[in-house]
Amino acid sequence: MKRPRPRPRPHTRIPLRKRLLVRLLIASVLIAVCSVAATAWLAVTTTTRALREEQGQALADDMDILARLSGYAATHSDWSGVPATVRALSAQTGRRIALTSADRTLIADSAPRGTSLPPRAAATVDPLRTDTSSEPGAQLSGTDPRVVGPYRLTAGERARLDALARKRQSCFLRHGIDTTVSRTPSGRPVLHPTDDAVEGGYVPEPCADGLLNTAMPTEEKALAALQKLARGCLTGAGLDPATPLALGGVVGLGGADLRSPTPSPGFLLKGDGTTTRAAQRCLDDARRAQLDPYVAPVAELFLGGGNSGAAPRWDMSSANKAKVVGAAGLVLAVTVAVTAVVATRLVRPLRALTEAAQQPPELHARVPVTTRDETGILAEAFNDLAERRERLEAQRKALVSDVAHELRSPLTNIRGWLEVTRDGLVEPDPALLAALHEEALVLQRVIDDLCDLADADAGTLRLHREPVPADDLLAQVAAAHRVAADTAGVTLRTGTHGSPWLDADPVRLRQALGNLVTNAVRHTPSGGTVTLSARGDGEQVVLEVADTGTGIAAEDLPQVFERFWRAEKSRSRRTGGSGLGLSIVRHLTAAHGGTAQAASTPGTGSVFTLRLPAARTPRDG
Repeated sequence: MKRPRPRPRPHTRIPLRKRLLVRLLIASVLIAVCSVAATAWLAVTTTTRALREEQGQALADDMDILARLSGYAATHSDWSGVPATVRALSAQTGRRIALTSADRTLIADSAPRGTSLPPRAAATVDPLRTDTSSEPGAQLSGTDPRVVGPYRLTAGERARLDALARKRQSCFLRHGIDTTVSRTPSGRPVLHPTDDAVEGGYVPEPCADGLLNTAMPTEEKALAALQKLARGCLTGAGLDPATPLALGGVVGLGGADLRSPTPSPGFLLKGDGTTTRAAQRCLDDARRAQLDPYVAPVAELFLGGGNSGAAPRWDMSSANKAKVVGAAGLVLAVTVAVTAVVATRLVRPLRALTEAAQQPPELHARVPVTTRDETGILAEAFNDLAERRERLEAQRKALVSDVAHELRSPLTNIRGWLEVTRDGLVEPDPALLAALHEEALVLQRVIDDLCDLADADAGTLRLHREPVPADDLLAQVAAAHRVAADTAGVTLRTGTHGSPWLDADPVRLRQALGNLVTNAVRHTPSGGTVTLSARGDGEQVVLEVADTGTGIAAEDLPQVFERFWRAEKSRSRRTGGSGLGLSIVRHLTAAHGGTAQAASTPGTGSVFTLRLPAARTPRDG
């Protein structure tokens, strides 16, 4: 009747936070979140930086275009030659540039003829009314400093001012102030300090001669005309129209304002701020009227690429935000799904291993091997372990059964004879005592063999190694078994090739060879031969016990060194031995660091070979 398979025990409940699947999911989610956050931060940072750089570059290009065209207007009385400048600027900046008059009459355009203009102008090009917040170099009056008009100095006047500037520069240098000289669009030299620590109003007393600040005849003529133009405005504002004019930023400072921009005309007034501002407004209007014939007419500047001149602004719309959030969520969902699938595939074989390990030991449960990864290798190792455990369990049961059988027979004989002797049915004569003694020797031999095997298994088998000559060892073994061989009608021979020495325990080695000789004599018929031989083989000595007996079948050779194994199951302990001799031979040989092998041909005989470590001969030492 087949025993029902017991139900598997439920596995131990594992806390949710400690499950491998949950930990893998948590780790993957954290990695995904960090990856998405880092990627988003990097993308936003990079995009923001790129946009800022693009904005800055676009703004710088626009300012450069406006400055170049304003400079052209400041130095030309019309726009007749501007198309070449427009095309050059367009090629340099990659922008479309169009210039029209105030009534939208086209003056110049870098785009093909017929291309429509942008919806609105980017800026107005008027050198007399510049944007002081965006035009580099523009003065507070709002007039482009490159508009010179009647204030342009003659060559002679420039030479006189250059000589005065060099003299002034040398004077400053003698007082420890290093300066450089630059020239204004009108041709007037201006000194600039090289050290930012020097205050603009400081002038050493010996250098304040006022000569460099004196207006040249050309400038005096232009200032007189300017004052004439401003007379009506000054009178209307209640100011004295005869108020003298000079080059502002120079007069009253002795030419010492080294950081002053291009000098411009100004009134020498003493009064409150209201009076000064009114006079300045009159002067600005008069100056624009004075310079107007020297500049190009007001024009409108159009820039292509959808840029109206304002700095581009980038803002993430709701749709873009939804796309970013959706992409991040999709990445997170895919990461979680993939992790869940991978983790499930990883956990499934582990659960199978856990369930198999929790089965009762006598079932020797196996698990299916479905992969070739680490879990598959672990499953194979588990199956191999289960198979070895099953095999060891079978050997243990066989050992217990064989030991019981080997001990039961002599004990039964001894008990039976003792009982009949106690009852007076048999007299305790010498023959009975000899039989009982023989049975006791059988028991003693089985127990001694089991003790030797137990010591070998536990690793406590003691060896007393010493150099042993192989020929003496074979002679002692042959002498000990010659009587038994002669009784069985078997010839016992020895043979040694050379003079090999062994590093071995002579007592244990005689025991191993004795077991082999006893086994060979037992299985060799009368008239046969048993031969003991020894020879050297490099660092080993080969000992062989060969017989001309019945031999061993090929399928039985792997089991000859197993405990309680007999080639003929019908043999008793008296004719077949205890079945432990060859197992002891293998353990004793292994304890010496050697190997034991068996070869046989049925009907011809068997050869048992021991390979043991060689020792130096006393002559070599």
